[in-house]
Amino acid sequence: MPDKFSAVWVSHSSIGDFQKCPRSYFLKNVYKSPNTGHKMTIMSPALALGATVHEVIEGLSVLPTETRFNESLIAKFNVAWDAVAGKKGGFSSPEQEQRYRERGEEMLRRVTQHPGPLKNLAVKIKMDLPHYWLSEVDGIILCGKVDWLEYLPDLDMVNIIDFKTGKSDEKEDSLQLPIYALLVANCQKRKTNTVCYWYLDRSDELQERPLPDLADSFQRVLAVAKEMKLARKLERFKCPNGVDGCQHCKPFEMVIAGEAELVGANSYNADVYVLKQNFSSEEDSIIL
Repeated sequence: MPDKFSAVWVSHSSIGDFQKCPRSYFLKNVYKSPNTGHKMTIMSPALALGATVHEVIEGLSVLPTETRFNESLIAKFNVAWDAVAGKKGGFSSPEQEQRYRERGEEMLRRVTQHPGPLKNLAVKIKMDLPHYWLSEVDGIILCGKVDWLEYLPDLDMVNIIDFKTGKSDEKEDSLQLPIYALLVANCQKRKTNTVCYWYLDRSDELQERPLPDLADSFQRVLAVAKEMKLARKLERFKCPNGVDGCQHCKPFEMVIAGEAELVGANSYNADVYVLKQNFSSEEDSIIL
């Protein structure tokens, strides 16, 4: 078996970065600061909101079903919010932070009032980061965390659920659910019954999507992953806009140019920056 440490690891997030802008992919997933030796990430209000809401909801899956809602989700949210408060969350003002905080509270209020699948049994994959060899021959590993796996005891199957905290719908050709379907099929034994999005900002109900075909999903993901591996081998990561850059790579170029402030490190030991000017859209959603 090939060495995991020399393999190219791909995920929905890194694949999305590469498809939008190879230069952005390089700066976010490959480049390391010459000063710290760490990779870098940019915090924004949308990311702060999404990460905190996900943390609260995903934490429910390890609790017994009968006790999941014994403690207020909003109280948990307010405790977790301290990690992204103020400058750490990329907020430009107390008023902006309060708007995002209120959005998060409203999402968790919705979940509390309409828990749906969250009150049912859940499956947890026994890996800190679920992964498997997408292609041993090509030395490519697919990895990623699925937000929620609802367990259906009568069928001994699972429903894949992805929580959305942004205001935009996931694109029809998104590889997110195909990737999650592949991970679930290869990292645990139960088959998938349905795949769904839950747009927490506006809906009480899940939005079911067509069940991805695993063979087709494999081919689609592998094709992009091979392009990523080739780009790394050739060290060729060009922005589609050329030297002018685009909305995806420009923020990271600003970090390198010293136009951002280092505010800490995340759980993956990546340096976390906030831009000195508000470059990111408040409508951006987060992928985890």
